[in-house]
Order: sequence, then structure tokens, then C-alpha cells
Amino acid sequence: MVAGVAILIVTIYIVRLFTLQLMSDDYKKNADSNAFLKKVDFPSRGIITDRNGELLVFNQPSYDIMVVMNEVGDHLDTLELCKTLAITQQEFDQRMATIKDRSKNPGYSRFTQQVFLTQLSDHDFSIFREKMYRFPGFYVQKRSVRHYKHTFAAHVLGDVAEVSPSDVEADDYYQPGDYIGKLGVERSYERQLRGEKGVQILLRDAHGRIKGSYKNGELDQKPVPGKNLTLGIDYRLQALGERLLEGKIGSIVALEPKTGEVLCMVSSPSYDPRLMVGRQRSKTHRQLSQDVWKPLYNRSIMGQYPPGSTFKTTQALTFLSEGIITPQTAYPCYHGFVYKGLRVGCHGHGSPLPLVPAISTSCNGYFCWGLYHMIGSDKYNTVQDAMNTWRDYMVSMGFGYPLGIDLPGEKRGLIPNAQFYDKAYKGSWNGLTIISIAIGQGEVNATPLQIANLGATIANRGWFITPHVVKKVQGEQLDSTFTTPRRTFASTEAYDYVVKGMRSAALGGTCKALAHYDFMPCGKTGTAQNKGHDHSVFMGFAPMDEPKIAVAVYVENGGWGATYGVPIGGLIMEQFINGKLSEASERKATEIQNKRINYGTTER
Repeated sequence: MVAGVAILIVTIYIVRLFTLQLMSDDYKKNADSNAFLKKVDFPSRGIITDRNGELLVFNQPSYDIMVVMNEVGDHLDTLELCKTLAITQQEFDQRMATIKDRSKNPGYSRFTQQVFLTQLSDHDFSIFREKMYRFPGFYVQKRSVRHYKHTFAAHVLGDVAEVSPSDVEADDYYQPGDYIGKLGVERSYERQLRGEKGVQILLRDAHGRIKGSYKNGELDQKPVPGKNLTLGIDYRLQALGERLLEGKIGSIVALEPKTGEVLCMVSSPSYDPRLMVGRQRSKTHRQLSQDVWKPLYNRSIMGQYPPGSTFKTTQALTFLSEGIITPQTAYPCYHGFVYKGLRVGCHGHGSPLPLVPAISTSCNGYFCWGLYHMIGSDKYNTVQDAMNTWRDYMVSMGFGYPLGIDLPGEKRGLIPNAQFYDKAYKGSWNGLTIISIAIGQGEVNATPLQIANLGATIANRGWFITPHVVKKVQGEQLDSTFTTPRRTFASTEAYDYVVKGMRSAALGGTCKALAHYDFMPCGKTGTAQNKGHDHSVFMGFAPMDEPKIAVAVYVENGGWGATYGVPIGGLIMEQFINGKLSEASERKATEIQNKRINYGTTER
């Protein structure tokens, strides 16, 4: 019995010694912390420029205050430290408690440097450096902080802030106090922009004073700078777009058809990205997130709207390609689609009309008849087969699912299918039931990006490349997603007729305000019905035969498509193609800029 107890005690001692000496690194950390200080060297974050080399985002030096808890001791003059750093005693206590809280700081160790205060300015750093000897355990770590050169493109560029606990848990690259991209390309290209950390191993004496590099720096690792990004954005075009949407809620998206590069992406209202920098970032973000007009909301890729009559081009492409109509097929319009007690209104124009003038005049009756005949066609076994064929065409044109742009938060919009209507109408429905989708109303929703992509697809006569904001990553090839063409189901011949219709609209139809431009624009208006005042929509491209730009404009509660959509779209195309606005166009831009739409005080 006694022998058994003795053996048990010896076994416990052996296990404990094994745990302390081999399994636990507490003593090793303690010993290492006395002799060495591992100082992280943070890499410079990659800079961001526009397509022409204009600097948009760069770095400036800042300083973090670090603390090693094991070295602070009991005689720290907290009052003087707080005075030097311009913080209160309460803030000091709260920061120290947060550092020690493993639920908020899972990587905490009393032997290693922890972030106490971030992003000191040069002035504040100079004051602290003079007194640092009085605060044992506190050190300075040089960092950099992002600076945004201009006041625009906030939704595209995004911003950088301290990592959250979930960021640290998701990627062991990060430690509490590190910075990470939160929105825009700062987020989606975080791995390329951040670079790789370096480390310096510094030798300390018995009093903890730094004596120099360990082994003359042989074991140090140099940081690897982040990669620079070149965006497809034209900063002058972006500035014009934001100017035109002042006092309005909406979006402008412009694409280069042959590459899919985003030339401008405007979401209004917006905010100044320079306010989302440094220690004021949290306060600014909180204020913006509480703003009823939602300036943080990127309507270009998150707003899901009825596309209105811009969607009629997809119907023409589908009906032609499926053989439901020919270019010569003419339908009547009795101030709208009138059949079996159902009426979908339309403005006054000639009747009956074949396809090209129907596009030019934006005839509701024509496209309602086309959809009615497709859903009821003997070509399909059931209305469900016809509906799903229609759905497949829409999806192939980039609707119903996220396009896959290189920005976080893109929404999918909505393209209904047969199952959607079977559930909604318990299997009893036909072409008349769903007729409003023919004119971009009803259940159909799309993002402004998807509408702009439709313009690019028509400009290319049937193909598009996934839209992307980044044109070039330093030392890397773009993902093949952003270089591979995607073909739609519609025929090239069908696209030729739709282009003719859009060119006719620009010469004398609903987009006739574009007729004076000499770069041969093509366009399609939309007036999307809404609970309040209608939305003003435009989709177009230019030039007709060698397209350089496709653009979508969406102005909430802006009225007719010709009121805001067409003139804004024309100015965007002119700026990009000619590199500037004419004097007359500059006056028009100022006039639009000064117009304000009264949205009341309802939360958006």
C-alpha cells in the first residue's frame, strides 16, 4: 500500500516536470523575454492607382504604443502616461483590461508586446518619445496609415481598420492590433495589398535595455511590401459621376465592354474616404452606419431595382433567338397592351410597330405581346418549360445571380422561374399572369452593375467578361474569371437588330437627347414604376460599332428615363470618349449637379 502511494507520487512529479519542461513554454517565454525582444516590422501596404496612373491610395507613417505586461511593474506613473498620450485614467484602465481579456485578445501573453494605443501622429509620437524612459514596458512600433488622395470612390476603394477577433481566428497571419481591409478593394485584395511581416530580434541586458541586434541581425526577417494595384477606374470619370448624383439617390456604373473593367462606379449618397482613417475611423463608421440615407450602402452592386424598359432589350434578344418573332413582326399598341380585360399602359406612338421602332419608342405593348406568345407557344410542352427557357436566357445575360465582381457584398437581383410562379399561384398561371416582367417590372430585379453589363454585352454583340474593378496586380496575372469571355444564349443576328433599335432611340426615339453627339451613342431608357415617384433609368454604349464604354444610370424617384438617366449617361460617355466635356456639356453638368430630388425624411 505504502509502495503504491510512493509510486503514484513519483509518477505525478514526473508528469508535472515533463509538462513544465517540455509541454509548457511559459518558462521559455519568460527567459526569452528577459534576453530578447522580437520586434515586428510591418510591410508597407500596396498603393492603389487609377487606370492612368493617378495615385488614389498611399501610405503615411504612424506609430503604435506597445506594452509588455511583464515589464510594467507596480510603480508606473499612470497619471503622467495618460497626460502624455492625451487619454483619461478610465481609458487607460479599459485598454489594459482589454489586453488581458483572452476572450477579446486570444493571443495574449504577458511576455510579448501587446497593442496599447494605435496610430499616433508624428506630433504625439515626438512628445511620447521624449518621456518614454519613464514608462518601463512601453515601446513604440512604427506603422503606416492609409491616406486617400481624393474625396471620391469610397465604395470602390474601401478602408482599413483594426482586425476583429474573428479576423484573428480566421487567419493566423493577424495578431490583435493588426490592420485589415474592411470594405472595397482594400478587403477583396487584402492578401495582395498587405505584404508579409518581418521581424527583428533585439538583445537586452539584465535591466531590459536594448543592446542591439541579436547575432548582428542574421536571424532577422525583412518585411515584404504589399503589391500595388492598378484599377480600371478613370478618376476624372468617377469625379464627374459623383458630381452628377449630388442631391440624388442612385448609381452610375460604366464598363469597358471589351475587357469588363469598371471605368466608374458611383453610389449616392457617398462619403469622404479620408474620414475613415486613423483613430477617428470607429466614430466616423458609427455615424455613417446610423445615417438614414445609408451612405455606406453600395447601391451599384447591392441595390436591387426593377430595371424598367432597359430590360426590353433582353426580351427582344430572347424572342428573336427563340423564333417567337422576326424583325418584321409587328404588334399593335392601343396606348398599351390590352387583352382579355388586362391593360398595361403605354405612351402615344405609331401602331402597329415592328421590332426596331418598338425598341426606339420603348413600346410596352410590343414586348408584352412577345412574352405572351412565348409563354403560350406550342414550341414548349408546358408554360413551365417556356418560363424556364426564358429564365435561362436571362441568366446567360448576367441576371439572377451575382456577376462575380471583385468587390464584397454583391447582390444577385431576382429572375423568377416556373417554380417561383407555381408556388405563388398554386400552379395556375399563364403569360397574362406574369406579363409585367416583359417590361422589367413585376418580380424582376437587377443591380445597376447588371444593367451596365447588359449594355456591355449588347455592345459586344453577345458576350461579356465578368466586370472587375482591378485592372492589374503587381507581379500577378488576373484571375481567369476576369479575362474569359462569357457567351449568352442569344444569336449574333438578334444583337444586331437590338443595336439598330438602340441607335434609333438615340437619333429620334426616347434617347433623342443623345442625337447631337458625334460618337454614335446607342441607348435605351427605363422608367421603373415605384411606390413613390418613378425611377429614372438609362442603359447605353458608344460608339455603336467600336464600343469603348457601356453605362447604366439609375436615379431613384427621378421620373422619366429621359429626365436624368439619358443626359447623365450622355455626359459620362462624352467625358470618357473625348477626355473632357464641351462648354455646353459642362453647363449641362452643372445644371444637373445643382438639381436636388426631395426624398422627404423617410428612412431609405
